[in-house]
Amino acid sequence: MPEQENGASSRIRWSGLTDPGRFRTNNEDAFLALALNGEGVRRLGKYGEADIEENDYIFAVSDGMGGANAGEFASRIAVDKITRMMPRVFRSAAGGMGMGFQDILGELFDQIHRELTRMGQCYEECSGMGATLSLCWVRPGWVYLAHVGDSRIYHLPEQGGIQQVSHDHTHVGWQEREGKLSEIEARMHPGRNSLQQVLGGKTQNLTPQFSAIGYEPGDAFLLCSDGLVEGLFNSGMKRLIRNPPRNTSSDVAQRLVEEAVQTDGKDNTTALVFELF
Repeated sequence: MPEQENGASSRIRWSGLTDPGRFRTNNEDAFLALALNGEGVRRLGKYGEADIEENDYIFAVSDGMGGANAGEFASRIAVDKITRMMPRVFRSAAGGMGMGFQDILGELFDQIHRELTRMGQCYEECSGMGATLSLCWVRPGWVYLAHVGDSRIYHLPEQGGIQQVSHDHTHVGWQEREGKLSEIEARMHPGRNSLQQVLGGKTQNLTPQFSAIGYEPGDAFLLCSDGLVEGLFNSGMKRLIRNPPRNTSSDVAQRLVEEAVQTDGKDNTTALVFELF
């Protein structure tokens, strides 16, 4: 794993919220916030603040898909598998087994993929079910990313701006990264939600995206489902995180979700934000 950097942030603050949207009765989104150390794993509340040196932190957003309740089931399997697996792989890494973050997170994603695929094959009501997964593993000085699907991870550096650091696993996402489509054109494209990869589903060869980002005090990260993206442009996300209007909620995730649902609200909408300081 990358070496820790001097001058890293000493505190972390997070908030998360999910909403079914204005037109759906069920919610196929799920999010997760965990604190992890050598003694085990602890689920965190929807918002809070803690010392970065005390634990590692896991933040994840998953959007399920499938008929009946299969989508809701798929996203829950994804986040529950993280909670069960991460303590074991954390202890293996701490024990000097030489595992890098990509090996650890790759094994985690493979296990979730296999479980969702198995469930889809064994149970008719779960046929074809799958899930996106965007995950951040926070350690002193570094954020390790793993991602499949079209949920997103954004990085907001302290010095300004907002950058999507996850890659949408869609042809439209590739076209936007290649500069063939603008942000507006990509968001309006009829094929923007045609996924080429998910956990489970019909994905044959899973190839998650992995990355490591060194962070500075004042940096923030946003994980979100595509419902938030449908309701907010990148500039709107940045505004609500960095320069919120007066008389709005002090909860960052609540500001994002409420405005996205009010603007669009056709899909389940989830935001999970963490800030280093």
